[in-house]
Amino acid sequence: MPLPKAELHLHIEGTLEPELAFELAARNGVRLPYDDTDELRKAYRFEDLQSFLNLYYELMAVLRTEQDFADLANAYLARAAAQGVRHAEIFFDPQAHTKRGVELGTVVEGLWQALGSSEANHGVSTRLIMCFLRDDSAESAMRTLRAAEPYLDRITGVGLDSAEVNHPPVKFREVYEAAAELGLRRVAHAGEEGPPAYITEALDVLGIERVDHGLRCMEDPALVERLVRERVPLTLCPLSNVRLRTVDTLADHPLPAMLDAGLMCTVNSDDPAYFGGYAGDNFDAVRSALGLDAERLRELARNSFLASFLEDDEELRARYLAEVEAHVF
Repeated sequence: MPLPKAELHLHIEGTLEPELAFELAARNGVRLPYDDTDELRKAYRFEDLQSFLNLYYELMAVLRTEQDFADLANAYLARAAAQGVRHAEIFFDPQAHTKRGVELGTVVEGLWQALGSSEANHGVSTRLIMCFLRDDSAESAMRTLRAAEPYLDRITGVGLDSAEVNHPPVKFREVYEAAAELGLRRVAHAGEEGPPAYITEALDVLGIERVDHGLRCMEDPALVERLVRERVPLTLCPLSNVRLRTVDTLADHPLPAMLDAGLMCTVNSDDPAYFGGYAGDNFDAVRSALGLDAERLRELARNSFLASFLEDDEELRARYLAEVEAHVF
C-alpha cells in the first residue's frame, strides 16, 4: 500500500495525458498539430515555464463540454488514488476556458460531476480552488471572481498561477480582498521563478495561507524564519522544478535543507501529465534522489494533511493523519 497523502498543488488541466487529449479532440472535432501520441509526448520537453505554458494552453482546446471536464477529473482521481492520494485540493483555470468560449458553468459543473462523487468512486475527498492567471489583468480576475459567485458552494478557495516573472502579487490585491470577503481560502504561486520578495508580498498583501512552490524562500533567511514561525505550508513540486529548469537535477533540490530548517513542506505533482509523474511518483523520486528516510516521508505526508483546507471536517483530517502514522514502509 502506498503512503497516504494529500495533494495540494495540482492543476487539473495539467493532468491531460496525450491519449485523453486525442480522444477528446476526436470527440469534439478538434485538429491537434501532432500526428499521434508519441509525437505529442516529444513536445513535452520544456526550456522554461513559458515554453510549457504555450503547449499547456494549446492543448486546452480539446476541453469543450461538461463531459470533457468530468472525464479529465475522473482520470486524475483514479491515477491519484492508485498512488495513495486520499485528499486532493484541485486547481482549475477558468480564464483559460472562458476566453475561448467555454462558459464557467460548463467547467465547474463538469469538474463537479467527478469531484462530487470522488469519495464514493475513488476514495478521495476533494476541494476545488479557482486560480487567476497572473499574466492576465486584475480586471479580468475580478470579473472571473464575480462570475463564480453562483458556484461558491463548490469552490473552497482562490489561487494565482501562470507566468510569475514581472507579475507581482500586489497586482491582485483588490481581487484577493474581495475573495476574503466572500469567505474563500487564499493561496498563490510565489517564489518559483519569481524572487523571494514575491512570497513576502503574497503573504502581506494577498493574505495567503499557503505558498505554492516557494522554494526560492531559501535565498532569504529572514523569510525562512518567518515561514517557520508562522507555520506557513509550502506546496513543493520536485519533478516540475526539474522539468522547468528551476533546479538542474533532482539531487540538487533544496527539499532536505528546507525540512532541516523547519519549513512545513509538502510534495505534489503540479502538472503531472507534462512533468513526468503524479504525487506518488514525486514521493518515490525524492526518496531515491535525496535519500529521504521513512520518517522524513511520513513528515511530508503528515504535513500535507495538516496543510489541507479541512477545517470543516476535522474528524476526516484526524482519520487521514492516523492512516499516516499507522503506515508501514
